[in-house]
Amino acid sequence: MHTLFESFKVKGLELKNRIVMPPMCQYSSDENGFVKDWHVFHYASRAVGGVGFIIVEATSVEPDGRISPNDLGIWSDRHVEGLKKLTTAIHENGAKVAIQLAHAGRKSRTADLPIAPSAIRFSEEYRVPMQMDKIRINEVTEEFSKAAERAVKAGFDAVEIHAAHGYLINEFLSPLTNKRNDEYGGTLEKRARFFKEIVESVKSKLPIDMPLMVRVSASDYYEGGNEVEDVAKILNLLSGMIDVVDISGGGVMPENHVKTFFGYQLDNASKIKEMTGLYTIGGGLITTYPLAEYAVSSKCDLVFLGRQLLRAPYWPLRAAKEASVDLEWPFQYKRAK
Repeated sequence: MHTLFESFKVKGLELKNRIVMPPMCQYSSDENGFVKDWHVFHYASRAVGGVGFIIVEATSVEPDGRISPNDLGIWSDRHVEGLKKLTTAIHENGAKVAIQLAHAGRKSRTADLPIAPSAIRFSEEYRVPMQMDKIRINEVTEEFSKAAERAVKAGFDAVEIHAAHGYLINEFLSPLTNKRNDEYGGTLEKRARFFKEIVESVKSKLPIDMPLMVRVSASDYYEGGNEVEDVAKILNLLSGMIDVVDISGGGVMPENHVKTFFGYQLDNASKIKEMTGLYTIGGGLITTYPLAEYAVSSKCDLVFLGRQLLRAPYWPLRAAKEASVDLEWPFQYKRAK
């Protein structure tokens, strides 16, 4: 049984295997957010290496939403051409690709005045953010909507909304960072309102057969923060609107309370899958074929390998050999198979 190398289908997206390259910031754009040669080489090489599904790094929906000045952007129609070049290179080499739409919120290092649900800075190294009013909330929601339109034009196979790691949407979701007393704060349902409005706005711009994904921090890993049961309830508020949940954790507070180990995100992926009925992508320091196989055969539908794919771009080809699976190699490399 080699579940890892089985195909997977959700809506109009069909993947040749269950191996996912998760979004990992490359900090390699210019200050205008455009795709560079590095991005094309970086992502296309993982497609050549046999990855089934690539999720492009956090791509900001507005200039002040970038984590750093060298993040990719999708806030302008001028970004579409470079992103189209990127999706074409990935498709030509056999993989499918999604883009992660993001806003860094209070963790932005590009904004003169960062925004957040509440005026609480991330740490002393960051600026104090401005608490968003309803006008600003609507503006950001509209920016996500426009970004989704551009993603479709650029040829992406799916769209992922970044609601993890302490960035803007996660800041609204977590009681640690959302201290509002209006319709966007307080109860879990109110803290989820901004997220739900963004999901609705993005989904309205996608073809009916294009999957909508979200990345969440399944736990804040901090006392008083969200736990996996809370996040499952939030996701159930989005029932019928989202198709896949990409499971991560932490990032909302500067102190790191995450105890990492090989496969440390898998149990949360399994719990989210059980509590929501949604497809899940799990991972967390996955480095070996046996652990990746265990993940997709017992914990989640797809497995992400982050750092391991930075170390070994052709990891899927090696894993297939270890599993005695006759994976199709690029014809240019068959002499080495």
